[in-house]
Amino acid sequence: MLTHLNIRDLAIVESLELDFSGGLTVLTGETGAGKSIVVDALTLLCGARAATDQIRAGADRAEVAGTFDIRQAPRSLRALLEEQSIEVDDELLVRRVVTTDGRSRAYLNGQSVAVQQLREVVSALLDVHGQHEFQSLVRGAAQRELLDRYGRLDSLAEEVEAAHGRWLGLLNRLLEIESRLRDRESRMEMLRFQTSELAALDMKPGEAANLAAEAARLGNGGRLLEGTQLAAQLLYDGETNTAQQRLAQAKSALKPLLGLDPALEPLMPLLEEASIRITEAARELGRYADGLELDSARQAAVERRLAAAEELARKHRVPVGELPELRVTLETDLANIETAEQDVATIRREQTDALQAYRTQATRLSEARTAAAATFSKEITARMQLLGMTGGRFQVEVGPHESAEPQPHGLDQIEFRVTANPGQPLRPLAKVASGGELSRLSLAVQVACTADERRCMVFDEVDSGIGGAIAEVVGRQLRSLGSRGQVLCVTHLAQVASQGHHHLRVLKLTDGKTTRTTLTELSGQDRVQEVARMLAGSQVTPKALAHAREMLAAPATSSGDTARIRISPGP
Repeated sequence: MLTHLNIRDLAIVESLELDFSGGLTVLTGETGAGKSIVVDALTLLCGARAATDQIRAGADRAEVAGTFDIRQAPRSLRALLEEQSIEVDDELLVRRVVTTDGRSRAYLNGQSVAVQQLREVVSALLDVHGQHEFQSLVRGAAQRELLDRYGRLDSLAEEVEAAHGRWLGLLNRLLEIESRLRDRESRMEMLRFQTSELAALDMKPGEAANLAAEAARLGNGGRLLEGTQLAAQLLYDGETNTAQQRLAQAKSALKPLLGLDPALEPLMPLLEEASIRITEAARELGRYADGLELDSARQAAVERRLAAAEELARKHRVPVGELPELRVTLETDLANIETAEQDVATIRREQTDALQAYRTQATRLSEARTAAAATFSKEITARMQLLGMTGGRFQVEVGPHESAEPQPHGLDQIEFRVTANPGQPLRPLAKVASGGELSRLSLAVQVACTADERRCMVFDEVDSGIGGAIAEVVGRQLRSLGSRGQVLCVTHLAQVASQGHHHLRVLKLTDGKTTRTTLTELSGQDRVQEVARMLAGSQVTPKALAHAREMLAAPATSSGDTARIRISPGP
């Protein structure tokens, strides 16, 4: 649900902040006041193409930000946000910035994203009815989803998608194995040679590092022996001037002074400890020197093995330390290729069974869609008559998909076709419906399909070209839809405005130099006055006020969707 909208420097809006809640919110105002600017702002949040002429005169950029409560959003939306590494809790901030250089930037919770990513995310939160570009009703995928929702086929469609996923996984695995089989013999010969080389060397994990350390030690045995012996002599073993002797001299010099100043006493234990440390160090150096091996044969063997390992590592283009892991990998590849013929036969059977299971479930879905399409077509056709499209017809065509390959959503291609005039042939929805007709069709479809809509639905031009009783029906339908979710509607008809749960008035102000738009939430007498203005024009009469009060009182006593239509399933 949309909870907050912030618009800055868009068209004639300098700064505008709006808070929204559930139900039907109507936006009214005189022609040219800027009612559709709110819709334009929301289409920008949907990912609409941005234009520099949308920026208010004198400003360097336009900015729109919308806050959405996503606590009840579908799991697929959270998965999409997680896939894009966008952290969310209960709210999502969607922001769009358009600059005078023609550039546009999009943000989700402060993170910069591509407009296409923005469009994918916001489509689950916001649906604008009125512009073909963002009218979900004209998109094939949305038409399929609406039919499935109307026929309560969502669970069956999910089963078909899962069956398609199983089949596709087996197909990809089969293709991978068959690819290995195409050059099986040459590949096996090469792997046998490579694994035999690695087996002959038989490097153990960690051995390369140990060999390198041992080679360094053996190669520098003379220097190590000479250096450790010299260190031992300087510390303890030398005849004169050793560290031990100098330390003894220091203790002897300090001892007579202890009676003169007690502060020197703590130094004696330190000298004693130093003497012990020097003795231990000299002893360890002696042990190290005695243990040094100046074994030229061993040195040559280590260097040969290390050279062989390095040559094999260069051949396989891996570090020497990874040779044991490489051996395991190549032996596994060899085993897989040797059993590939058995595997491919097994997977072919599994893949055939999975394809048959998919087709069985997809056929069930197609049959259910065909039945639902007949009922759906009748209901929407009936609603068209109520919504001012007398003689119009609506038909859902369920045909085979243009691709022979199995599709994740079944075997069908769904298309909504319509004619708004009697005697005219049915044509694809996007090609024949005007903006107002398309909005009213969207309204009819949403009312028929929606039990609990989680998206904010925005209707623009829904009351274009209608009035009287038809406008009243449109208003009741909008209110019914709003009672199940959130609906925003731009309207110029009192019959629609009076049905709103919330009412916003758009007003254009000018001082002769600049023009700006403001929005005010109406209630009580202010709302009565606005509905009366819509009925009577600039001269609001007592009769218009009384009529407005009656109209505003009617929805409070109405029991929901009085224009609800029941259609029996077709043969």
